[in-house]
Amino acid sequence: MSSPLADALSAHVQGPVLVPGAAGYDDEVAAFNLSVTIRPDVVVGATGVDDVVAAVRLAREHRVPLRVQATGHGAERPLTSGVLVTTRRLDDVVVDATTRTATVGAGVRWAAVVERTAEHGLVPVVGSSSNVGVVGFLLGGGLGPLARSHGFGSDRLVSATVVTGTGEVVDADDGEHADLLWALRGGNAVPGVVVAVRIALVEVPDLYAGAVVFDTPHVATALRGWLDWTAGADDLTTTSAAVVRMPPIEVVPEPLRGRTVLSVRFARPGSVEDGERAAAPLRALAPALLDGLGPLPARDSDRIHGDPTTPAPVWTGGAGLAHVRDGFVDAWLAAVGPDADQPFVAVELRHVSAPVSASAARTTGQDAVAGRDAAFTLGLVAVGPQAAGVGPGAAERVLSAVAPWLADEANPNMSGGLPGRWRPDVAARLDAVRRRYDPDDVLGSRAPEPAGVG
Repeated sequence: MSSPLADALSAHVQGPVLVPGAAGYDDEVAAFNLSVTIRPDVVVGATGVDDVVAAVRLAREHRVPLRVQATGHGAERPLTSGVLVTTRRLDDVVVDATTRTATVGAGVRWAAVVERTAEHGLVPVVGSSSNVGVVGFLLGGGLGPLARSHGFGSDRLVSATVVTGTGEVVDADDGEHADLLWALRGGNAVPGVVVAVRIALVEVPDLYAGAVVFDTPHVATALRGWLDWTAGADDLTTTSAAVVRMPPIEVVPEPLRGRTVLSVRFARPGSVEDGERAAAPLRALAPALLDGLGPLPARDSDRIHGDPTTPAPVWTGGAGLAHVRDGFVDAWLAAVGPDADQPFVAVELRHVSAPVSASAARTTGQDAVAGRDAAFTLGLVAVGPQAAGVGPGAAERVLSAVAPWLADEANPNMSGGLPGRWRPDVAARLDAVRRRYDPDDVLGSRAPEPAGVG
């Protein structure tokens, strides 16, 4: 099976060009989220910038949409037509220890960057999992376990090489194509294919980090105590609290197996002494089922959240919270606590608050990040064959229950299968940038959702 577009691509592209039914097609289009159908008319496995240019220009010429996939972690909606460009072969990582920067290809996962930068005593500002792709994380803003001490990941985006929707290759930085770089810093669906980024690195020699886990009878008490504690948390300490329904299976440690627990995650750069001092009130919230807090190399920050590393059928959703006062805890526990009838295996609150804004003061007005001023984010995770079917409806019920506390904006990385929302002025500016660089909307990146809509 072939098509005029596939034939044209095969004539101009060095990497594989595959159509449904061809050997290797299923592996090429596979996403991390197994609930999402990814079955484009043709997939291009880009081996370099020239392959991306050819794919964009031919998609534009044939008037078909083009989408991009690196690791597949961003797959939240079905793709059943058009052209898919996979960037996993663009996997170069070049570290410049003198300038404390790394130049990273579009197909690279954070784990590869962490490994290369650790050789120089440096780390990137990553999310809760280094298994995700660098570019997708940065395009959505990027919040991780160092959010309060180091801000959004996109605050560290120095420049990017992009193939625009017209097939032009541009290098965007604060001097040239600054409007495009502004959009790349948190604008999510952008008017081009990012083929490489340059990011600033930081020096974080030590962390005091991990998680304290509280058993079912103590979930409500520990959650209330943690939320009260966040009001006075120092600017270096980032925490989150997740109600987790542990399945009764052997891969789960025996003390947790089959239990519903509250996992309070903690990360603070600095000495063990300072970390222990900051964490002491959390340890005292209730008797701990497990206490995993301790010294942790920054390169091992994945261990804080313990996110999955193997593909699975999942559905995720989330939103921002303006505050958690005036009865929020009661509403939250009624909706997602241990006694609630809901399908989510994990529901998390992440404390972000003012330091995320303060740490990025240098980029105020220089990025399109949504949700920078949220006090907390909330996240919902359903896993299993039924996840995609039950997740959206259950999420709607949860968000309705906490509607009085929701922020107007919603960060796209944290929103999962729900739409990100930007301030109206930011949404309008994003749309103008997209119209400039992708006038024919080849990449489907137009019209971001403004806050207050949807």
